[in-house]
Amino acid sequence: RQADFVLHIACGSNRFLPTSDRSAALMQSLRRSASKAAVRAARSASATPAAKRGMASGKELIFGNEARAKLLTGVDRLAETVKVTLGPKGRNVILDQTYGAPRITKDGVSVAKEIEFKDRATNLGAQLVRSVASKTNDVAGDGTTTATILTRSIFREGCKAVAAGMNPTDVRRGIEMSVKAVVDELESMATKVEGTKSIAQVATISANGDQDVGNLLAEAMEKVTKDGVITIQDGKTLNDELECVEGMKFDRGYISPYFVNDAKTQKCEFEDAMVLLVEGKVSSFQQVFQLLDHCAKMSKPLIVIAEDVESEALAGFIVNKLRGGLKVVCVKAPGFGDNRKASLQDMAILTGAQLVSDDLGLKLDKVEPSMLGSVKKCVVGKDDTVLLDGAGSSEAIQERITQIRATIEAATSEYEKEKLQERLAKLAGGVAVVKVGGSSEVEVGERKDRFVDALNATRAAVEEGIVPGGGVALLRAAKVLDSIAESSKNQDMKVGVNIVRQACQEPCFLIAQNAGSHGAVIVQKVQEAGGNTGYDAYNDKMVDMIDAGIIDPVKVVRTGLQDAASVATMLTTTEAMVVQLPEEKPAADAGMGGMR
Repeated sequence: RQADFVLHIACGSNRFLPTSDRSAALMQSLRRSASKAAVRAARSASATPAAKRGMASGKELIFGNEARAKLLTGVDRLAETVKVTLGPKGRNVILDQTYGAPRITKDGVSVAKEIEFKDRATNLGAQLVRSVASKTNDVAGDGTTTATILTRSIFREGCKAVAAGMNPTDVRRGIEMSVKAVVDELESMATKVEGTKSIAQVATISANGDQDVGNLLAEAMEKVTKDGVITIQDGKTLNDELECVEGMKFDRGYISPYFVNDAKTQKCEFEDAMVLLVEGKVSSFQQVFQLLDHCAKMSKPLIVIAEDVESEALAGFIVNKLRGGLKVVCVKAPGFGDNRKASLQDMAILTGAQLVSDDLGLKLDKVEPSMLGSVKKCVVGKDDTVLLDGAGSSEAIQERITQIRATIEAATSEYEKEKLQERLAKLAGGVAVVKVGGSSEVEVGERKDRFVDALNATRAAVEEGIVPGGGVALLRAAKVLDSIAESSKNQDMKVGVNIVRQACQEPCFLIAQNAGSHGAVIVQKVQEAGGNTGYDAYNDKMVDMIDAGIIDPVKVVRTGLQDAASVATMLTTTEAMVVQLPEEKPAADAGMGGMR
């Protein structure tokens, strides 16, 4: 009966036919239905393209000499771009920016950071050399171009040695031994920087021979002393300007980024601001409401420097800042324990404020507006704060400085002496602001890069001393490698020693080449001359480098060589490389290409 019922439904109008005829009618009806379904499916497929299943891209494995060759290609191309900036007659590099005008610079690390290759294997080599330049810049602040070309030289010769069948581990040991010996020799050659003239010479060489830069930075360092803080800013005139202001800088920034009022620099800047100093924590917004109300009525910003600002109080500050337009910023006090307390007392003397402390029996909710200090200007960044031109009396500041110096002499712990020296620098040094001038934004940016390099080189020179510049120091220090080569255990280690010896010639070679001279000839002349005699590329003659003021900070030369050798030896001992294959994207549909 069930079968007859199905047939009855399927046959429709043929339900009165005999059973055999009903079966034939059913089959014919099913065929028609299947045909209609197929047509509908075809139409749907033509209207909507079928979705393709995406396949994950795999990894490519590259081994041996082929892997090193790809790495060397990236290192070579980056070094070729960076090397043109070396020396007093080095050229500029123009960088395309994702937004804004193109940037023109002679700063090696800025050029290196912009270089990226489409081929992933080649880009690995460039990334590693970029890390050398960045690390040298972080530690020494200058010498990034030298570090880059040293890395290229050591890695290039290392690749040749390994391809010739040398043991890469022994070659690496020879390089490391040689670098240590050269660094020790550089430190023994160093002489201390004394006087404004020496500082100006260091800054001039670092700024690619620009004497105006050297003289201005020497003047700034003389005014604020080596313990002071020097900052470089964009100027608004055609000429460079120097402003020196008594102030304090410490390594703590704003607690929350909501306090930022300058989106471009990501800093909070206030002028003529009141200062509240709290030794403990600010736990409730109600505790400081009266002070905020007073500042709002006087239309003055408020800087709160405390051990911490807890969530409830912080939320109150932020909400009032965002909704009510209240000018306020909260900063954590620098240091820990007794050192924090002493630093807050220093700030109180500098700003003319009364420190809110339980030790003095003073509670936060009892503070009166007269207990607030004031500063002419404050700049609060993510990691540091600068307080400029505090309202404290100069007699009180001088008395505090004398007290700290007496404490330093009586201190026995090296750690305690170091912290006291930091406090003394913040109080006694002050802040010098160099405003870089120029006729266009591009020119100001290029000159600012040179000022920053020169400032970092000057600080490095004051810290560790100076040696003859122009690549002469490395050539002289490389003489100690003769004894290292003789004491090497095997031939492969001797090859490593010779690699470093050849790398030490590279800076002098390229400085001469960029000046239009024959590099190999100049290197030979400098080696034969001995002493401090070297090649003055700016005037195209052989001179005494120290007398001519062509000098380099030891820290810059040392850091560049050590960082270059570290990465180059790692690259030399690389035997396999794993890189991501490029993702295969399906071809786009032609669509209606005939229409325009």
